[in-house]
Amino acid sequence: MLRNVMRRRLDEELRIVSLAPSATAILCAVGARSALVGVTKWCADVADVGGLPRVGDCWHMGSVQEILQLRPTLVIGSVPFKAETVAKLLEAPVNFLAKNPRTLADVERDVRMLARIVGRSAAGERVVGRMRREFAAIAARAKKKPRGRVRVYCEAWPNPRISSPPWVAELVELCGGEMVVPSGARVSDEEVAAAAPEVIVLAWTATGAKARPKQAYSVAAWRDVPAIQARRVFVVRDELLNTPGPPLVQGARQLWRILRGVRSQPADARR
Repeated sequence: MLRNVMRRRLDEELRIVSLAPSATAILCAVGARSALVGVTKWCADVADVGGLPRVGDCWHMGSVQEILQLRPTLVIGSVPFKAETVAKLLEAPVNFLAKNPRTLADVERDVRMLARIVGRSAAGERVVGRMRREFAAIAARAKKKPRGRVRVYCEAWPNPRISSPPWVAELVELCGGEMVVPSGARVSDEEVAAAAPEVIVLAWTATGAKARPKQAYSVAAWRDVPAIQARRVFVVRDELLNTPGPPLVQGARQLWRILRGVRSQPADARR
């Protein structure tokens, strides 16, 4: 079905409903906001979508009819999704695309793919180029502080405890850190404690900047964790790390600011 959309003549109207903030951020970055006819409430955190109709998302959808009323030529969602919710969409006469990026390379491919769909391939290349340059600049600054990598635990959700996605682990690395637990995985309090992170970053999904450091400081198994003892639990806005698209640049900048001060200290002093 996606091939049909990509073969659509460029002079034919595209009408896209985005159920994924990352897709919305990418489409706006390549100059295709006008192709959007509907978004979720979460999209407002990553792009200027004021005035567009708000619909459900890949987890909670009131009615497929509210989407079909917008006459979309394409609905874009993302993985993970709730199977029952997406099943309703798949029964409808509409093209559906579910993105499933894992790495920064996947994010670049998504930018290029969506840019092609809306006939803005050149703009997609420019967005990818800007992201690469920003990441490279941060990595270059990190290399100027060669005191060893900071051990980092980034968290996407506290209950059950889930570590941040793989692309966040890549951002941590280019900022001079090391993700000390498997990324994008369910982890236990004991696993995090055994990994002994020097910094804990909370970016809880769909909470904006409302993650609670106090909750981390109260975990009994973490009392001897270096990050807890040194009071190094930080909050980064959810959308800056959990939106696989242009917002990751701002997320990387925040991670760099967090890790920069820690890397200025000798490794022995950080524990």
